[in-house]
Amino acid sequence: MNAFRLYLNYVSASIRAQAQYPAATLLLTAGHLAATAIEILGVYALFHRFGHVEGWSLGEVALFYGLINISFSIADLLSRGFDVFGSDFVRTGAFDRLLLRPRAAALQLIGHEIRLSRIGRMLQGLAVVAIATRLAPIEWDAAAVTIAVWAVAGGVALFVGILVLQATLAFWTVEGLEIVNVLTYGGVQAAQYPLSIYAGWFRKVLTFGVPLACVAYYPVLAILKRPDPLGAPDWILPLTPLAGFAFLALSFLAWRAGMARYASTGS
Repeated sequence: MNAFRLYLNYVSASIRAQAQYPAATLLLTAGHLAATAIEILGVYALFHRFGHVEGWSLGEVALFYGLINISFSIADLLSRGFDVFGSDFVRTGAFDRLLLRPRAAALQLIGHEIRLSRIGRMLQGLAVVAIATRLAPIEWDAAAVTIAVWAVAGGVALFVGILVLQATLAFWTVEGLEIVNVLTYGGVQAAQYPLSIYAGWFRKVLTFGVPLACVAYYPVLAILKRPDPLGAPDWILPLTPLAGFAFLALSFLAWRAGMARYASTGS
């Protein structure tokens, strides 16, 4: 409970700091919303030209798009410390100061900064889910809402886990960490479309390597009450977001291994 109260204090301090410049915060949020909204226009252009993709309609794909972008926006909102860990903490030696404090380093990094501008992507994702509801036959009963919230939670855990792995790499090198963007921004792009449109080897990567399909594709099938064209049993579809939490747990195991070999970069 002490750790949770401390985290709430971190959140409060970060929000108060950004509230000192409300115009800048609002402009950054609006800019983030506008920049990410361009992506859905690309999806619309694809379906406007071809009508459907492998039997999937625009409304159904819009639901994939909306849920995965909500998940990523929340993860991006909460994990700024891990995102800039290599450049702002290891390279500068600032991580040494975190280690001197009587609190877990991971907790301090999670509370490093709450980026309110990322709410722009979240609002865009919510708007796309609303549009998907109008375009596709989605019945938002209690089960569907529960699965959607569960899928978002699993997606947040997965993307935070990816950023924790990015931070862990900084214990070995602070150069070239942008390659992890292949899994973050690239993962968002891949999860915006049904798994069935990809090649077999790529489907395995998205299911068993970095389980993006487990927090997007399979839960959306359960929401749509649509059988998996790839043959996954119906009973497993709502359970797959658990993979996101398993990935996060493995990421923190890697983080602990990296912490054990940290030797400081000096002053």
